Amino acid sequence: MEKTLRFGPIAVPLSQAFFASKHAFGLVNLKPIRPGHVLVVSRRPARRFAELTPDEVADLFVQGQRVSRTIERLHRAEALTLCIQDGAAAGQTVPHVHLHVIPRRPGDFADNDDVYRELDATGRQPRVDNPECTPRTPADMAAEALVLRAELGGWDDSSVC
Repeated sequence: MEKTLRFGPIAVPLSQAFFASKHAFGLVNLKPIRPGHVLVVSRRPARRFAELTPDEVADLFVQGQRVSRTIERLHRAEALTLCIQDGAAAGQTVPHVHLHVIPRRPGDFADNDDVYRELDATGRQPRVDNPECTPRTPADMAAEALVLRAELGGWDDSSVC
């Protein structure tokens, strides 16, 4: 049986992860809003950002910066949207602190702020929970994670419980 990582109530196969550090790990996205949209997740399953320790916050953002550089380069993005939805009223659909890293290009949304509407679970059906949005296959997600593992280097799944 494949090892898994906990992302809130979800057991995510290790094949869909692309890095693990002391306090964070990276996951490819089941229903990305743009190609290359990934998540940087706290290792400890804290529901809210304020619950993280200073060391956890530091690692989450250091790893987010590291992942951002790679995503921007691989997807030839001109910019990134980095976002934490902190609680259900902010649109958080998985009750576990995570940073969205979304590569951006001019014109990728009709209105630049539509990216937030895509992420928002408060006013309409969010993409991740939208039955009209087809989830990616485990094979596609594993292939993307494999590319990101190679790009980021140093993957060691022995550090994952």
